[in-house]
Amino acid sequence: MNNKSTGNMPRTNQTNWATVTTLTDADIIHDADSPSTTEADWQQAFTSHSAAELHTESVRRTRGVNKQPRKEQVAVRYDADILAYFRSTGKGWQTRMNNALKEWLKEHTA
Repeated sequence: MNNKSTGNMPRTNQTNWATVTTLTDADIIHDADSPSTTEADWQQAFTSHSAAELHTESVRRTRGVNKQPRKEQVAVRYDADILAYFRSTGKGWQTRMNNALKEWLKEHTA
């Protein structure tokens, strides 16, 4: 391995595999590097999503082939304040932006 601070160092495996292979689950659980947790350790724990929300979100994002594509993906540049406004409206901001452009077209086409 080439390291600026130590120069070239040979790769060596320093794991004592003979000891590792003889460890039982009890030995691993009580290892000082992975202490057991208690119920109190988890009292202040939180997640950003519940398991149900994660499952629903993953199912919602799964799509099949779009058989009748109605939209086309393109790269477009908008002013930062325009994007900030639509993004601040929450989920579905791109659809709302699309609808605003449709309204503009209705008003400005003959």
